[in-house]
Amino acid sequence: MATTRVDRIFAAVDIGSSKISALIAGQNEDGSLTVLGTGQRESRGVRRGYVSDVDACEMAVRNAVEQAERVAGTSIDHVWVGFSAGGLQSHVGEMEHDLGGHRVEQEDIDELLTHSRAAIDPDGKMIMHAQPAIYTIDGLQGVDNPIGLHADRLGVHLHVVLADPSPVRNIEMAVASAHLGVKAIVATPLASGLACLTTEERDLGVALVEMGAAVTNLSVWRRGKLIGIYSIPYGAGDITDDVASAFGIRRDQAERVKCFHGSAQSSPRDNHDTIEFERDTALGEEEPRRITRAQLISVIRNRLDHMTRAINSALRQLGFSDANGRLVVLSGGGAELNGIADYMQAALGHPVRIGRPLMVKALPDAHSGPAFSALVGLVRHAAESPLDVRRLYWDAAESRQGKAIFKWRGLWNVLKESF
Repeated sequence: MATTRVDRIFAAVDIGSSKISALIAGQNEDGSLTVLGTGQRESRGVRRGYVSDVDACEMAVRNAVEQAERVAGTSIDHVWVGFSAGGLQSHVGEMEHDLGGHRVEQEDIDELLTHSRAAIDPDGKMIMHAQPAIYTIDGLQGVDNPIGLHADRLGVHLHVVLADPSPVRNIEMAVASAHLGVKAIVATPLASGLACLTTEERDLGVALVEMGAAVTNLSVWRRGKLIGIYSIPYGAGDITDDVASAFGIRRDQAERVKCFHGSAQSSPRDNHDTIEFERDTALGEEEPRRITRAQLISVIRNRLDHMTRAINSALRQLGFSDANGRLVVLSGGGAELNGIADYMQAALGHPVRIGRPLMVKALPDAHSGPAFSALVGLVRHAAESPLDVRRLYWDAAESRQGKAIFKWRGLWNVLKESF
């Protein structure tokens, strides 16, 4: 692959329910990322994003990483790992403290964020990310950079992503068993957004629907920040299962039929186009079976109708549905289904486009589709290292804790005010 000299190397592993993929990228002097090597293996020991067999998962991770290392011509010791399992939760907390009217300085922001860090109560959950979403000055929403402004009160809306601790630890254990250090475990909605959303889209407001094999994750972005996440516990693999069940075929046959003949959109010709299945000698079949393309699309559409109802409901809970005209971007393997963008645009009532990895060089064609947005986003997250208050430290003796207040606010209210 690329032979460009690089300053730093980042490696990522995305552990999904259908595939486990690895990517090694180098950062050039100008900050751009160049892909050095990629690897992919069929997912083993993973069900709906959760590790169900550590040994099987560890072997798949090891093989994917070794393949990427051979292509890149280098070895790696540490990786950034994606976590896409259902159960991701999103909360917004508001912190304020008094300034007495003086100009905001960097130390005021640092103190505010460290107070926020100390005040987070995960209630038994694991904190995956805790990032400032929106600053406020005397109650004014949406201040991007308060430094230099006079204020009586400085506030921040802190977006916190939570997950059940055991599944995250199991992912870390599987990767560690492959003799790899884990730099960070990153929620895939965050990674995918960095990879396939433009800077302007993230600033204006956009919803990302990441259709994985077994989990669909939604995320809402505004003013360049991730401000809401919602998980739906089914995905494109459920369409495959429906096809297999409806026509009595194996999953691998159903996946091929879905990919080559399936669509989210129907046409008059579908009743005349036929699809032939290989006869299964193990079941004593003597003749191949045939169905019409219309029958296949009917099964696909039934599942999609169910999924879009759940997606619409989630968008309403995230405060996005009544923002007419705002863009929805589809990523994940489910976004590769023929006609899915037009179908979703009609079902959701928003303009829809397919999201593919952006702003990386030398990405192989096989890894340039929406199914690999999270993988590319992981190395971008590693290179950009976005601010996370969990990394801040605070000397309690120098704080003005008595003047600071912190409270959780309903996500709906924060988003409604921000939009």
